[in-house]
Amino acid sequence: MDQASFLILPLLIGWIADRLLGDPPSLPHPIVLFGKIIAKGEKLLNKGAYRLLKGAVFSLVLIFGSYFIMRYIQLGLSSISNVLAIVFNGIIIFFCLAGKTLIDEVKAVFVACERSVEDGRKQVARIVGRDTSQLSPQQIKTAALETLSENLSDGVIAPLFWYLMLGVPGMVAYKMINTLDSMIGYKNERYKDFGCWAAHIDDIANYIPARLTALFMIIVNGKIKLVSFVSKYGSKHASPNSGYPEAALAGILNCRFGGSNYYFGQLVNKPYIGENDRPIEIEDALVAIVTNQRTEALMVILITFLSITQLFPII
Repeated sequence: MDQASFLILPLLIGWIADRLLGDPPSLPHPIVLFGKIIAKGEKLLNKGAYRLLKGAVFSLVLIFGSYFIMRYIQLGLSSISNVLAIVFNGIIIFFCLAGKTLIDEVKAVFVACERSVEDGRKQVARIVGRDTSQLSPQQIKTAALETLSENLSDGVIAPLFWYLMLGVPGMVAYKMINTLDSMIGYKNERYKDFGCWAAHIDDIANYIPARLTALFMIIVNGKIKLVSFVSKYGSKHASPNSGYPEAALAGILNCRFGGSNYYFGQLVNKPYIGENDRPIEIEDALVAIVTNQRTEALMVILITFLSITQLFPII
């Protein structure tokens, strides 16, 4: 079996499975295992002296460990059967993508908001880190769309980018990076030292994918003129990466994201992304969802094209 088929077939298996199934709650999920390992390590190591050093070593061991373990498993399965390796890789890709689940969660936020503000607050709390107890309906919907755009990069395009660069082991290592950042990459008193390296590594790993996501989002909407808008507002975000897909969606919808919010009881001032402070409607969610789906498809098509033509040295 040629290299292109070995890359394309697992990709299609995993991506189509994610589009159809999302994350079935009944199935054990590798990312849950990552979370348990990180939680136990943090509890053991994040105390006393040398927290910065311990956090750095802990993060690097988990990232490189996940890469080489997956590489070893992949090579072992390939030596037995290419078909077995393809099926295994397809399953891992399926677990590494979060496209449908994210879309379903955002749909649920808008439906909950129609029932009551309190239901909307509870539903959006499932997908955002900010304090949702005092959010208005407008803020709830805005938070959901911000998360949809940001996690299009973190949950789909970035894993696919690292699959393009380093195969399934690279994809799994990226998910470990992303999980580390989501659990310990905060600047509060507890994590500012221990999670410092995890946060910086995540910034590096997402630098290209975030900008690629924003570019693809405006391409699939036929709004390439928004490049200057994305460049202007994307760099204003506190994160070096999250602002770019958020700015792309704000430009596509002609709305405004950002602003101050409470995180862990502390007010965090954030600049606005976009200019048109208009009400967010259900139609905006539909446009955003279609944008996500088309952006995913464009990335898969790009990887398939590069694999077939061998224009890119995929590992």
